[in-house]
Amino acid sequence: QVQLVESGGGLVQAGGSLRLSCAASGRIFSINTMGWYRQAPGKQRELVAAITSGGSTNYADSVKGRFTISRDNAKNTVYLQMNSLKPEDTAVYYCNADLYRYRDYFSSDYWGQGTQVTVSS
Repeated sequence: QVQLVESGGGLVQAGGSLRLSCAASGRIFSINTMGWYRQAPGKQRELVAAITSGGSTNYADSVKGRFTISRDNAKNTVYLQMNSLKPEDTAVYYCNADLYRYRDYFSSDYWGQGTQVTVSS
C-alpha cells in the first residue's frame, strides 16, 4: 500500500507565504515525477508544478517566479514553497507521484488527499 500525505495548507493573507509538504510511504521502489496540482471550486484540476527525480522542474505560467518546487529523494518527499500568494491561488492542493512499487513492471499515479489553501484579500 502506498500513501501520499500532505501538510502545510491553511489560511493566509494576500502577499503571504505557505509551504506545502507531501511524504510518500509504503512499498515504494522508486519515484519518477512528483508534482502539485490544484482545484478551485467549479474549475478543473490543474498542474501547478512538477519535479523529476533528477531535479528538472516545470511550472504553470500563473505561478512562475512565486512558487518553488523541491524534493528530498531520500525522504520521498516533495515540497512547494508558495510566496506572494494571491486570492486566485485559493484551491485544494493535491500531491501526485508517478512511482514504481516493488515488483511493478509499470509505474502508476498516486494522489494525496488534498490540503486546502485559502488566500484572503
